[in-house]
Amino acid sequence: MEADGKNPNLPAEPTQARRFGKTRAAQSSATLEDYAELIDDLQSGGAPARPTDIARRLGISHASVIKTIGRLKREGLATSLPYRGVLLTPEGQNLAARSRERHQLVVALLLALGVPREAAEEDAEGIEHHISPATLAAFRKFLSK
Repeated sequence: MEADGKNPNLPAEPTQARRFGKTRAAQSSATLEDYAELIDDLQSGGAPARPTDIARRLGISHASVIKTIGRLKREGLATSLPYRGVLLTPEGQNLAARSRERHQLVVALLLALGVPREAAEEDAEGIEHHISPATLAAFRKFLSK
């Protein structure tokens, strides 16, 4: 690790800025990933993904859900029809599948380490959005042994 000249415990400014930037980008996409995964789960059960159901399952306000559904639509991840709820586009379905795969892999690793299932599921909700492809590959390799 390249150290900052003023404090040997700090990484160089560009390195630290890149790390923080990665975290901010992950936080921005985490909401869309969570919504896509939940909408896909609701639809796969045969029920429409209604904003009211999404709000209850995420524990947030209906207004927040409406705002984020608008963002999903602007980004080409979802559409909506009156009285039919929210539908994922093929891009939204791909996002949901990738998010679900990351979640399941993180849960599997945490369970392999002896973390209780409920804690593993809760922790995976945060970890899955911030993990790099290199770390995911290492998780897969570890679990395949």
